Parts: sequence; C-alpha cells; structure tokens
Amino acid sequence: MTKPVRVRFAPSPTGPLHIGGVRTALFNYLFAKKNNGVFYLRIEDTDQNRFVPGAEEYIFEALKWLGIEPDETIGVNEQFGPYRQSDRKHLYKQYALDLVHNGFAYYAFDAAEDLDALRKEAEAEGRTFIYNHSVREVLNTSLNMTHDELEARLFNNDPYVIRFKMPIDEKLTLKDIIRGEVTFDTALLDDKVLYKSDGMPTYHLANIVDDHLQGTSHVIRGEEWLPSLPLHYLLYRSFGWDAPEFAHLPLILKPVGNGKLSKRDGDKLGFPVFPLDWKSETGETAMGYREQGFFPEAVVNFLALLGWNDGTEKELFTLEELIESFDLARVNKSGAKFDPEKNKWFNHQYLAKKENGELAVYLQSVLNEKGIAVDNAVVEKVAGLVKDRANLTTDLYALADFFFVAPEKYDEKAAKNWKEDTSGLMQQVISVIENVKVFEAKEIESTIKNWIQENELGMGKIMQPLRIALVGEMKGPDLFEIISVLGKAETTKRLNTAINNFKNI
Repeated sequence: MTKPVRVRFAPSPTGPLHIGGVRTALFNYLFAKKNNGVFYLRIEDTDQNRFVPGAEEYIFEALKWLGIEPDETIGVNEQFGPYRQSDRKHLYKQYALDLVHNGFAYYAFDAAEDLDALRKEAEAEGRTFIYNHSVREVLNTSLNMTHDELEARLFNNDPYVIRFKMPIDEKLTLKDIIRGEVTFDTALLDDKVLYKSDGMPTYHLANIVDDHLQGTSHVIRGEEWLPSLPLHYLLYRSFGWDAPEFAHLPLILKPVGNGKLSKRDGDKLGFPVFPLDWKSETGETAMGYREQGFFPEAVVNFLALLGWNDGTEKELFTLEELIESFDLARVNKSGAKFDPEKNKWFNHQYLAKKENGELAVYLQSVLNEKGIAVDNAVVEKVAGLVKDRANLTTDLYALADFFFVAPEKYDEKAAKNWKEDTSGLMQQVISVIENVKVFEAKEIESTIKNWIQENELGMGKIMQPLRIALVGEMKGPDLFEIISVLGKAETTKRLNTAINNFKNI
C-alpha cells in the first residue's frame, strides 16, 4: 500500500524567513496538494542559542500572506503534535539512549578545549581533524570505558554528548528524486553529535525522530542538506524505520557572480530577499516583498519557476495551475540564478490585470499618509491610467503624483520646449479648454486638436509645453485623460502658473 503523502516545512526561528526557505515551503505545499496529501509546519528550535524573538510569528505571517498556509501546525489540526521541537524535548533522549544501547551511538565526554587542541594540532600538520573511527577509540568516550567506569561518569553527572557511530567503511548509494543515485563513503564522514550536553537534541536526531513520528513520506529540502543525507539514512536504518523519499532542491544563486543568494546581495542591488519587512533587535529594517509593493501571487509564481518548469514556455501560473502542473521530476539539479528584473516583470503582469479599485487602495493609503483628500472614484481612474507603467504597487504614486499635487518646478530639459511664443499659445489653450462643454477626454482631445489644425500649428508646439505645464516633465499617460481628471479649474490654474514661471523667456 502506498504511504499517504505527508510533507513538512521545518524552519528554525533564527531570524526572518529567507526567500530560499519560502521556495522550499512552496515546493512542499505544491507537492502535497498535487498528491492530495498534507503539508505541515514544524518549528525546529532545538538550538536555543540562535533563537530570535518574533521569528516564529514572522514565519506564520509570511506563509499566510503568500497563501500557502500549512494544513497542520501549532494550533491547527494538531494530530501529530506538538509541532514545536522545544515542546517535544522529552521525546528525544530515549531515542538517543536506544541508539547507544543497540551499538549505533556512544557517549563522548571530551572537553571542548581538548577537541580544540586536537583541531589546531591537525591544522599545524596540514590535516583536517575529523571526529570519526580514526579517533573515537582513543578519545574520552564510552567506547574506551568499562561498564563501571561509564556508570560512575553518568552517576557523577559528568557532561557528555551522544555521538552517532558512523560505519567504518561502507559505500552508501542512495536515491534522490531530483538527483538520481548519490554515493557516499562513510569512512570520510564524522560521528555527528545527536544529543547535546544541555539536554537538547541536535537537528539530526530531532529531525529524524519527528519525521518518523509525524509520518513524513517525502523530505523536500534545500541542496545544502545533501551532505547530511547519509547520516539521516543511517539513523533510519539504525532505528529500524522505513526512510522517507528525499528530494534536494537546487540553490537560488546570486544575480551576479557565483554562490548562494544572500541578504547582502539584496542590499547591494536593492531588492528584497525576505517575504516581509524584518526589523532586527538593533533597529535595522530588512526589506520584504510585501512592503516593497509585490503581490503574493506574483512572488509565488516567480519562485515556482526558480529551478522548476512544466516543460512548456508558459510563465504565468495561478496557484491552482502550479498545483496541477507541479512534478518533482521536472526540478533542475543545477542552481537557479535570481533575476531581480524578471521578478519585477512577473509582478507587473499581475498588477496590470488588477481591477482599478484594488489598486486604488494602495494609492489611497499613500494619499492618506500625505494628508491629501481625493474622492475614491478619481483615485480609481488614476490607478487605471498609470498601472500599465507600474511594476510595483509602490510605483503607483510616483507615476501619478502630478494628478494630486501641482508641479512646483519644471524639468529643465523638457522646459526647452517652451519658446518665446509658447506663453501666448498656452493662453489661447486656456480659452479653448474653458469652452469645452462635455469635459471628457475624447471631447477635450477633439476640441484641442481641431483648434491646432485650424490655426495650422504643429502638434508638438502645443502638446509638449502643455504637458510640461500640467505634469512638470515629459511623463504620464494620455494628456487628454490627465486634463479630464484635473478638471477645468485645476488645468487652467496650472497653465497660468507655468505661463507666469516662463514669462521671462
């Protein structure tokens, strides 16, 4: 019988959720939904030294904003709870002891300074110190103690860790859904700590125990965890449990150069690498997609295509379409380069299709902040006029500011279009505009163009200085739409202001 699909996203609350982690969560979500399975979230907080207040709440808020919330997690359908590892602390020690009892792990009483000395000694000799079969028989471990000696150490509460006893010489050929067969030599691997002296498990032990107890069928995680695959497989084998299937996702690479995408890359090139803004304990704010003006569905669409495609040229997918098309077999092995401009392109595609009323909400919020009161019907119309030029919701006001605030200065380069006779012509334009009876864009356009034609004037001779007077520079949508939104009084006022400004030409 096929095991029901249960996949998990298991972040550590050590800071804001990186966009690479978001993609891992997304691929797990898509795989679960495609296979009528369960996507659950587990908080892996066994490393209390790295715990950051607010990080756990940030993770949940980010997934909610993105529309990929878990089916099970803390406070939601807790069939396999607890879903926070620190609340499962009581479980892990017995599993570690079982491994010791069955000969798959051992106690290590080594002092940190002794291990540090061994590392420095190896370094001085040009070697790399590896805590494995080559040293474990001579170090301060239970492998070198009599039963009575070990009992005495434990009775005295001497600090210890429990290490996995890596097989001495075994070639492991393991299957990865994305990468195919991967081979490891256990002789080159170290004896990882499974249980720490502070009474907490390490990631390796807690991860395996929890995945087993919570019924995980597939482990879909980042490529950086591939070196841990042999240890995790051997832990399953040591416990006598069936291992889940593994899939290691390719890295998200820097836009420029080589290596994994980092916060520094985003800071340097001016793009977010986190879903939401994050304020550090020092007060520094790291920018997030939400606050930078991205739509969650655009972020999801963009991330889904970083390392995966459906085999066609199609680029725009709804979440439902992604679920229907998703297949781990079509995930690439090689890293996917992050392209900030393509990221914006995706957002533009979604923004351009939004209803004007939805975009008006973003624009209205900026106007409210600036204390500018504008009827919502006008804001909706303005949003519709500028949205084809916007990539982000935060672009909307910058593209439309002149609709709400008259220009106080004029672009010098554009102002060169204002000639000696321009002020007189603009005075005539004022009269033409004042005589427009139905003040709508088409009527305004027809009236002004007829006047230009009747007076045998060049179109540029009128239209360019008219735009400068109303906008302040050569930007903006259709000029007649601008005039219709501004209205007669404001249009006339701005023309008079420009005439006065350029009177000395």
